[in-house]
Amino acid sequence: MPDVPKLSDLKILFVDDEANVLSSLRRLTIDEEFETLTANSGAEGLSVLETEENIGLIVSDQRMPQMSGAEFLARAREQAPDVPRIVLTGYADIEAAMAAINEGGACRYIKKPWDNDELLQIVRGELERYRLLLENRHLQKVIEEKNEQLAAWNANLKKRVLEQTAEIRQKNELLADQNSGLKWALRGTIEALSTLVEQRDPKASGHANNVAAISEAMARALDLPDEEVETIVDAALLHDIGKVALPQPLLGKTQDDLAGDDLARYMRHPVLGQLAIDKIERLRPAGLLVRHHHEWFDGGGGPDRFAGEKIPLGARIIALADGIDHHLSGRSDLASIKAALRKVEDQLGSRFDPYLFRFVRQPVVEHYGQMVCSGDRVGAILKPPELRPGMVLAENLASGSGLMLLKEGTVLEKKHLDSIMRYHMIDPFPGGITVLVDQLD
Repeated sequence: MPDVPKLSDLKILFVDDEANVLSSLRRLTIDEEFETLTANSGAEGLSVLETEENIGLIVSDQRMPQMSGAEFLARAREQAPDVPRIVLTGYADIEAAMAAINEGGACRYIKKPWDNDELLQIVRGELERYRLLLENRHLQKVIEEKNEQLAAWNANLKKRVLEQTAEIRQKNELLADQNSGLKWALRGTIEALSTLVEQRDPKASGHANNVAAISEAMARALDLPDEEVETIVDAALLHDIGKVALPQPLLGKTQDDLAGDDLARYMRHPVLGQLAIDKIERLRPAGLLVRHHHEWFDGGGGPDRFAGEKIPLGARIIALADGIDHHLSGRSDLASIKAALRKVEDQLGSRFDPYLFRFVRQPVVEHYGQMVCSGDRVGAILKPPELRPGMVLAENLASGSGLMLLKEGTVLEKKHLDSIMRYHMIDPFPGGITVLVDQLD
C-alpha cells in the first residue's frame, strides 16, 4: 500500500528549551528507524510542523519560556490533530502535565529524568499506533472503492463477486479490530490482542479463552463485584500478550521447561504484557494482574517475588486457571481433568493459593468435560430414554410440575425407568435428568 508510510518514513519532533536535553534525545534515537527533528521553543516547533511532512509523534517539555508545553501542544493539535502528543515534565510539574493532557490533548506524560529503554519503547509504540491509524484510513478508502465496484458488477461475474466479498469481509474484520483499539473499544481490542499469541504459536490456540472462562467462573463463585470480574476476564484474555515479543524457540514453553537465560527472557513476558496495555488507562488494573500472574504463593515466582495475599486476587485466580489449562494440553476427558486437578493440588501453598482450589474444580469439570459438578460428584444430564439400569441419580428427581418422584442417590432399576418414562409422557422433565458419572476424589 504505497499511500501508507513505513515506520522509517515517519519523524519524531522533540521540543525543549534546553540544548543538552535535545542532544540527549538525539543520541538516544540515533540508531532508530525513524528520523529525529528538534526545536528549542514552542514557536520553532510550530514552524517545523508547517514545513516538515510525515511527523508521527510530538514530544514536548512542559516548562518552557514564552510558550508552555501545554500551550504548544494545544496549538500543535490544531495543525496536526491526529499526531499523538507526549509531554515531558519534572516531578514538581505533575499538575501542569495534566493540563497538557487536558488542554493540549497529550496522550500521556513522561517524568524527567526518564528511563531510556522505557522512553524508546513508548516512542516506538506511539509511532506504530499513528502508522496504524494511517493504514486504517487507507484500508477504509480501499474498502469503500471496492464496495462501489461491487455495485457495478453484473451477474456474469458471480465468482469474482464472491471472491472479492470474502476479501472485503476479511479486511473489514481486520479494520474493525484496529479501529476498536484506536477508539478504546476495550472488548474488541482485548479480543484482537489475545489472538496475537495464537497467531505466532498455534499450540496456544484456545488457551486465553479457556483461562478466561475458568477465571470468570471462579470470580463469580467468589461473589466478586461485576467490575472486578470484568477486569479479571480482561487480564485472563491478555495474560500472555507479552509473549508476542519472545523469540520463536521460547513459544509453546512454560517456565518449568526453561532455565538460565531462556528462563530469564521468558519471565519478562508478564512485564512486557503490562507495558503493552498500559497506554489504555481503563486496562491498567488488568495490566497489574497480567504482571503478577506468574507470582508464586510462597514468593518463588516473578517478576516481583510477591507472596501470599500481596499477590492481587485476580492474578492468583488467573495463575490457577493458567496452570490447569497447561496441564490439560487440549485434553477434555474426565481422567485427564482429575489428573490436572491433582497436579495443581500438589502445588497448593507453594505455587498456588490453597483457598482458591475449592472454587476451581466445578468450573474445570463443566468447561472442559461438558458435565455438571457438585462438590466431589460429577454428573451428566441425560434425557429419559438415555437412562439405563444401574445409573445413580445425582439429585432429587421431580416431575415438570414439581412432584417429587425419586430421591438423590437412588440406583435406577427397570421399574424406575418405566415410571420415569410414564411421567415424562404426562408431565415432561425440564432440562433432563442428572445421573452420577464419577467422583473427583
